Amino acid sequence: MSDATSMAEDFASGRSDPVQALEQALEKASQAPAVFISLTAERARREAEASAARWRAGQPLSMFDGVPLAWKDLFDVAGSITTAGAAYRRNASAALLDAPIVGLLCRAGMVSVGKTNLSELAYSGLGLNPHFGTPHNPHGTDQPRIPGGSSSGSAVAVAAAIVPIAMGTDTAGSIRIPSAFNGLVGYRSSSRRYSRDGVFPLAHTLDSLGPLTRSVRDALAIDDLLHGRSQTHSARSLKGQRFVLAQQDVEPAVRNNLLRAVEQLKAQGALIEERECPTFQATLDLIKHHGWLGAFEAFALHEALLDSPDAEQLDPRVRRRLEAARSLPASQLIHLTEARRRLQHHLVEDLDGAILITPTVAHVAPALAPLEADDDLFVSTNLATLRLTMPGSLLDMPGVNLPSGRDAQGLPTGLLLSAPTGEDARLLRAALSVETVLNV
Repeated sequence: MSDATSMAEDFASGRSDPVQALEQALEKASQAPAVFISLTAERARREAEASAARWRAGQPLSMFDGVPLAWKDLFDVAGSITTAGAAYRRNASAALLDAPIVGLLCRAGMVSVGKTNLSELAYSGLGLNPHFGTPHNPHGTDQPRIPGGSSSGSAVAVAAAIVPIAMGTDTAGSIRIPSAFNGLVGYRSSSRRYSRDGVFPLAHTLDSLGPLTRSVRDALAIDDLLHGRSQTHSARSLKGQRFVLAQQDVEPAVRNNLLRAVEQLKAQGALIEERECPTFQATLDLIKHHGWLGAFEAFALHEALLDSPDAEQLDPRVRRRLEAARSLPASQLIHLTEARRRLQHHLVEDLDGAILITPTVAHVAPALAPLEADDDLFVSTNLATLRLTMPGSLLDMPGVNLPSGRDAQGLPTGLLLSAPTGEDARLLRAALSVETVLNV
């Protein structure tokens, strides 16, 4: 599948139309086990038919009028239950209203195909779900492999060419990780860039939203639509663009693909400092030794659930992780909060206008079956998978995963571009230029 921009160009030229694109999406979705929790076919057909009429009249609402997209099942979509991937919410009341972010893209003419699967309550970086099934990574041809989480269904929906764009959320890596595992572009916005109203939360301080796409230009277009802009973006020269490459302990394929990408950037005139980023390293150390801020906030959010009979319906692995924060001291929370504020300030000075480059995940997508069978392996793999994205979340760094290559088995690897909080526009422009070089 081409990206959303190319699809919309086909609508404009008459080579395709939104109804045809939607029916293809619905057909593929029906044949993709565990990718969607629910489909909104009736609504989508109304939206696609209206869009097709607008294109015929030459009056599209936006450049993405008629483009089908999917929503992680944390976003309220009117008439649909927001399950959050949890069995206890199967019989919850359907949402009465679209979340504001859903409404904005609907008013831009985009077509909502359905709600995608996720780790229960968005509380895992691996994407396993015992209630609704686990979508298989389409790149795992040797054996079923994990999709990454928690935006598992959103990633597979795009990677399997069901839709060109799916919206996800990211609290500790939940957009960036599945994007890396599935060879996609994944954009974690600064937490306050988009309205989170009508989106089922996990950790108020750390939650963020963003698209999983097939190109940076599509991510930029979504950002424009959500801010009421209509712009044309073109890649700029990388000559003189500054980056800091902070290497990490990763699998050989991840490292080799990252270093090859860096050499391509250098060949185009990018200025790349290969050095430790003290703030990033300090944040890794803080999390390792003092815990995860999100654990406190997730427990506080779900304490009443954990004390109710519905707790018996939770995935035991998710329940144990939530319960683990019950006895943590308040002093630890205060220390993390104060350290976060201090490190955010240091990061601006540390990067001094440069973009940070790190591996997104230290490894490719692991096999699914061993993780389903072994609780200890699940815990250790989840921590290893989240390790390199958690610092960016704690510091509220906008981040863009870009595909960096494949390993010997054809499994994708990713590199992560990050910037200080609030510098989303600059980061996205840099990502567009980097992507252009890597795709040459």
